[in-house]
Amino acid sequence: MLITTNAIVLSKLKYKDNDLIVKCYTEQLGVISLILRGVLKSKKGSSKTAYFQLLSQLQLVIDYKNNRTLHTVKETKLNHLYSSLHSHVLKSAIVMFLSEVLSDTLKEEEQNETLFSYIETSLQWFDTHSEYSNFHLLFLLKITKYFGFYPDEKNIDYPFFNLKDGKFENKKLDRYSLSGENLVLLKELLGTTFDALYTVKINAKQRQSFLSMILLYYELHLGSFRTPKSLKIFNQVFS
Repeated sequence: MLITTNAIVLSKLKYKDNDLIVKCYTEQLGVISLILRGVLKSKKGSSKTAYFQLLSQLQLVIDYKNNRTLHTVKETKLNHLYSSLHSHVLKSAIVMFLSEVLSDTLKEEEQNETLFSYIETSLQWFDTHSEYSNFHLLFLLKITKYFGFYPDEKNIDYPFFNLKDGKFENKKLDRYSLSGENLVLLKELLGTTFDALYTVKINAKQRQSFLSMILLYYELHLGSFRTPKSLKIFNQVFS
């Protein structure tokens, strides 16, 4: 069955000598793995692999078969051409990091158009803006709404936020009770948008601390989530 769908590239892996296995998040099918046969053995093939850069936005015609875990691609074209995400060093580092997080968190093989649209439009915003140093923080926070563990904003004026329970509290109950600078930043980001993100001013140390907190939040609510391997390199780039 041929299915035409928009797709966002999550990861790619060399298979055998000349093939690539690409994991994509698609608008119609959710997460899907594709095999690109022979694309590494010719110059013609290399032009095709250029489409499959991390977080590229594509339109694919997929030969989809229910009984297979790897599907083939009949047609590929760019759905959106980025102007900076793959050419700017710092943005490329964020792309690498976020693609690893998304590859780990997006599991469902089913349609979720609102989640797909959030990722798609957020990346397009990221591509066209120059004030982006906190983009990944807001992106990771906002996407928890679609994963089912967005912070409960009831009692947001309380002095603690419990990472395990996902809600604000009036007193510290356990080691997962958040306070201090990370709490202030959490409240600030909950109340902002990508367009207003430039007003959030924090230094590199605070940014790394908040990111570590967000990743712990993911670990507490997604049992299979693991700290991204690219985190160390990512923090070095933004230190």
